[in-house]
Amino acid sequence: MSSLVHAAVTTDGVALLDVRRGRGRWQFLDPVGAELWSRVAAGESVEDAVEDLVRVWTLRGVDPSRVRPDLMRVAAELAKADLLVDARRPASRAAAPVVRFAGAARGTLLDQVAAQVGLAVALVLLRCLPIRFALAAARTATRLPGRTATIAEAERMHTAVRRATHGWPGRAACLEESLAMHLATALTGRRVRWVLGASFMPRNAHAWVEAEGAVIGQDPADRVWPYAAALQVERPN
Repeated sequence: MSSLVHAAVTTDGVALLDVRRGRGRWQFLDPVGAELWSRVAAGESVEDAVEDLVRVWTLRGVDPSRVRPDLMRVAAELAKADLLVDARRPASRAAAPVVRFAGAARGTLLDQVAAQVGLAVALVLLRCLPIRFALAAARTATRLPGRTATIAEAERMHTAVRRATHGWPGRAACLEESLAMHLATALTGRRVRWVLGASFMPRNAHAWVEAEGAVIGQDPADRVWPYAAALQVERPN
């Protein structure tokens, strides 16, 4: 199983996150492509997987001369991207997280200082280096001493990070903001979960932070939830 390819699995398909290069690359597969990928990743040959799926769709009344070229095209694209490998998947959850939209909770002076430091580190890592370095830094931060942040503490840190972004050049998107919050919270002796995931309707990648089972600080205009997690960084129990 590749430790650098991660999968968000939903009923609408599979989104593969490849963190081996650049800022990370997403590949979205519909249910048919996802079935092809899962068979090959489990050890079946491309040829056998394609023929098995052609038989399945032929029994459903689809012309095999239409199905086979489409499957071979998907297989070729995945092979070119070196994605015909098994991938890590987050552990399944008992329930979907509660989404808490951005509020106006005020952070302490310590929160504000940590937010500035966390944002500076996040921007350098994500703008200057491949994403695997940001992941390494995020995992290192989970080893700092501390306890799990409460929802109120996480929301105060989110406000501090949002305010810190106003003083930095360029736009801090969800990836930069969420990593900054993860790092800043760790610096104050608390821990949150950093998550990278995707949605299929529409197809979109997203990064966010969770505390006590809640998604923290989302924009009220973002009603795309639920996103499916592909990668989670948190301190193990």
